[in-house]
Amino acid sequence: MRSFSALAPVSDDMSDPKTGRRPWLAAALAILVSGLGHAYLRRWARAFGWYAVITATLVFVVPDTAVDQVVAGDPPPIGDIAPVLIVVAASVVDAYVLAVRDNRAQERSSSSTEAASSADRDEVTRDRDEVTWGAEQGSADPVTDSTTATLSCPHCGRDTDATLDFCQWCAESLEE
Repeated sequence: MRSFSALAPVSDDMSDPKTGRRPWLAAALAILVSGLGHAYLRRWARAFGWYAVITATLVFVVPDTAVDQVVAGDPPPIGDIAPVLIVVAASVVDAYVLAVRDNRAQERSSSSTEAASSADRDEVTRDRDEVTWGAEQGSADPVTDSTTATLSCPHCGRDTDATLDFCQWCAESLEE
């Protein structure tokens, strides 16, 4: 009997930890709880750092009366809570910018990976075309066995099978 997990499709977002993250969600989480936006981005040290900075600002910079007023539901003077608001805003901006930067870096690395795989495909196609061209000229297909010795053809310069008396690429004699 098959389990449900064997039938469920695997999402790329869940399987790859380096998938693109939503910058707006990182910013919203950073507003909700200090450091949570960075935790969403899997930047654990920064998440803890921002949590520590915001907590230290609340404990050491903001007056206790302002904190008591917030807890009681009374609006404190904006000058008293301005330092913590500035630090929270910096954390939100940092989470947003970090998400955008990570997404751009991921796009660059995926495009360079795609370009490299495209170059590999082009090389395979070029090799296949050369083999086809050599076969059309009436020569033998190149031997791909790595144990076979090769030598350079004096006419075309390509590596050819040393056991043959002619170049499999240009069909010229190797005896010269």
